[in-house]
Amino acid sequence: MKMDIHQILKRLPHRYPMLLVDRVVEIEKNVRIRAIKNVTINEPFFNGHFPHRPVMPGVLILEALAQAAALLSFASADQDPGDDTVVYFAGIDSARFKRPVEPGDQVILEAEIDRVKAGIYKYNARALVDGELVASAILMCTMRKVG
Repeated sequence: MKMDIHQILKRLPHRYPMLLVDRVVEIEKNVRIRAIKNVTINEPFFNGHFPHRPVMPGVLILEALAQAAALLSFASADQDPGDDTVVYFAGIDSARFKRPVEPGDQVILEAEIDRVKAGIYKYNARALVDGELVASAILMCTMRKVG
């Protein structure tokens, strides 16, 4: 299963500048996802992080991984979330950053479901650039109805 930006926009509530997944290249329901974030110099955070050496903030790399994981959750549950469903972080463990992500990089976002218990999804997630690990973390997320 693949998703283009239009399908992603139907499933995630995020919009510019917080939408951090450009394309899904592979989903194996209840198992894993592989998605892409294209990083350009036009990203708004580069103005201040850092003007002399632009680097994508680590928290935004984790957010991109969480957005990919949310897409996997919705696909695995065979549901398209309405405007009343949001996926929230429940925890982030073992986050590690191996190298900076810079303008021009294409970040491959990978998440695998480790387990689902009491409505909490636990993922092993990692981000790569040119096949090289740039970040990894264990993410815990939950879906909630809002409104």
